[in-house]
Amino acid sequence: QVQLVESGGGLAQPGGSLSLSCVVSKIAFSIYNMGWYRQAPGKQRELVATITKTGGSDYADSVKGRFTISRDNAKNTVYLQMNSLKPEDTAVYYCNTVRAFLAYWGQGTQVTVSS
Repeated sequence: QVQLVESGGGLAQPGGSLSLSCVVSKIAFSIYNMGWYRQAPGKQRELVATITKTGGSDYADSVKGRFTISRDNAKNTVYLQMNSLKPEDTAVYYCNTVRAFLAYWGQGTQVTVSS
C-alpha cells in the first residue's frame, strides 16, 4: 500500500514562510508525478502545485510566485516551500500521487496563517 506522510505545517504570521515535506513509501517514487492540494474549512479540496517525474512544475494562480514545489528522488520526498503567506492560505495541506488510476493521499498537515 502506497504511503504518504506530510510534515512541516504549523502557525505562521502573514508574510511569513513555512516548508512542507511529504515522504512517500512503497512506490517507485521517481517515476510518478506528485501534487500538493489544500482544503480550507467549508471549501472543496483544491490543487496547489504539481511536479512531474522530470521536475516540471505548475501552480494554482493563487500561489504563483509565492510557493515552490520540488522533489528529491533519492529521499522519496516532495516539498512545498511557502513564502509570503496570506490568511487565505490557511488550510489542511495534502500530498498526492496517482498510480494505476488510483489516487493516494497523506493524512494532511495543518497550515494556519494568522497574526
